Amino acid sequence: MTTSVRREPTFVGMPPFPEAAHAELANDVQRANLRAATHTIRAKRDAVVAEVPDWELLRRAGEAIKDDVLAGLPGYLERLEVAVRAAGGVVHWARDAAEANTIVVAIARAKGVDEVVKVKSMATEEIELNNALARAGIHAWETDLAQLIVQLGEDLPSHILVPAIHRNRAEIREIFVREMGRFGRPAPERLSDEPGALAAAARRHLREKFLRAKVAVSGGNFAIADTGTVCVVESEGNGRMCLTLPETLITVLGVEKLLPTWSDLEVFLQLLPRSATGERMNPYTSMWTGVTPGDGPQEFHLILLDNGRSDVLADPVGRQALRCIRCSACLNVCPVYERTGGHAYGSVYPGPIGAILTPQLRGIAAHRVDAQTASLPFASSLCGACFDACPVRIDIPEVLVHLRAQLVDGERGPRDRAEEVGMKAVRWAFEKPWRIGFAQHVAGVGGRFARHGVIGRVPLPKRFTGPVSAWFADRDAPAPPAESFRSWYKRTDGGQEE
Repeated sequence: MTTSVRREPTFVGMPPFPEAAHAELANDVQRANLRAATHTIRAKRDAVVAEVPDWELLRRAGEAIKDDVLAGLPGYLERLEVAVRAAGGVVHWARDAAEANTIVVAIARAKGVDEVVKVKSMATEEIELNNALARAGIHAWETDLAQLIVQLGEDLPSHILVPAIHRNRAEIREIFVREMGRFGRPAPERLSDEPGALAAAARRHLREKFLRAKVAVSGGNFAIADTGTVCVVESEGNGRMCLTLPETLITVLGVEKLLPTWSDLEVFLQLLPRSATGERMNPYTSMWTGVTPGDGPQEFHLILLDNGRSDVLADPVGRQALRCIRCSACLNVCPVYERTGGHAYGSVYPGPIGAILTPQLRGIAAHRVDAQTASLPFASSLCGACFDACPVRIDIPEVLVHLRAQLVDGERGPRDRAEEVGMKAVRWAFEKPWRIGFAQHVAGVGGRFARHGVIGRVPLPKRFTGPVSAWFADRDAPAPPAESFRSWYKRTDGGQEE
């Protein structure tokens, strides 16, 4: 059927995280959806991780392999390029999103097609490939169930693994009934909101697209430098259809996705499924090396995408974000993500990993970094649950603090005048011992007032307004002690008094 090519929504122009989060917190339905989904995935993950006696050793092995790749990335990329070309593939290098999109559009136009089918890919979301194709008059059909829901609903993804996690079954049914007929086979009459029925409707809708598509676009979970093999793991089988039926396959791969050898893949095929979907093994693990005459796509293009990754690599602390294998385990344990959802982060990479990866990819050191990007390193409570869950041991809290320091030192981060005044007062007090003593003396005077009932353990907003009122809205202000430790120590001659 003939349809107009439509542009998809983007994260461009999103407000800073505090503003976006404030709005999302009011969405009770979304919060309920997120809580149910993340807790379910988390419980499944915990169960299968507990089955592995050497899980911590696996994490450390994954960390070491990824760090080795990052340390020798140029050499590994050259090895990959040689291997892919030797296997009949074509290798392209893309410095940024614009170059990558231009390459994909050029290949599609050379094949004379006006549509492509897509495997779920964070890299293509990052570069907004669908909109680039739309501008060229080319349809990009998402075939992953969750991505299909997002696309048909003219929505934005809110989770790395489950992009439509913010939608419940009833909402998905309404989207299918309303939109499927506009872009292909319509949803069945009297479609229910049972998961099996929704999946069957999506399967029927996508089947005609799989069978007629001449060009497919994928990302890649891993690529083996020694052999030129690319690996995609997925749970639905749509990826297998895209990777085998079309005549031409285009893969957009972040340069950090490399592994040196086949034996390294063993580690990650244990870490990834357990951390991502709570499964011992992905239902579909597809691997291909170049092209094979008479079997599968007869033309393979590999686009190696930088798009800010070289800048991330240059930061000794921040580069650990490039270890990420996109499992989303950090999102599923994050108390901030669970309450705000993914849209508040204003990026295809939400949650804790997005809070450190997105600012670095966009250039946090740039003098004109926008307010939304600058707010992301502060979108965390620093509880550390993300580090405990990460299968490759990315110390997200460490990187968050590191990025916050960069922003504050460059006077580009969010600023609170009252906090600045308070911190300056604390710094003044701690610079000289006598100043600390003076501050403690003043606090002791306050303590004596407290004993006479002038102040006490009461919520300050009931009596005070001003900069401190928000802090104490849900906190009691304890009365200062009548005597400081310093005064007691001096009075008792070093604690000798009985």
